[in-house]
Amino acid sequence: MIFDTDIFIWAQRGNRKAARLIDRCENRYLSIQSYMELLQAANSKAQHKHVKDFISDFGFMVLPLSENIGHRALIYVEEYALSANMRVGDAIIAATAVEHNLPVVSSNAKHFKAVKELQLKVFKPV
Repeated sequence: MIFDTDIFIWAQRGNRKAARLIDRCENRYLSIQSYMELLQAANSKAQHKHVKDFISDFGFMVLPLSENIGHRALIYVEEYALSANMRVGDAIIAATAVEHNLPVVSSNAKHFKAVKELQLKVFKPV
């Protein structure tokens, strides 16, 4: 399963449901896009280290960009930017999931619902 960036944020804020979701998942994946978003949101080297340690300690496999992912993300932006407000980051995460035939879990279903071939699992933090 690919975890959207928001799941990490919920877990870091102490949401037990998010922590259990991560803990119960055997095969944990992360789009390079989410990894970059988490690092970009950090305010210090200590927070960078915390993000890197979290990813490493929980055994997340970071899935890199590929030509196919980039092309698919471009198509999603072309198709859904105007009609569904698809953003580049979400397009890359969705494209990564589709290319690897993995479901994506997110509490932001509206960011992904337009992508028909995406296996979306909606997380409800409360």
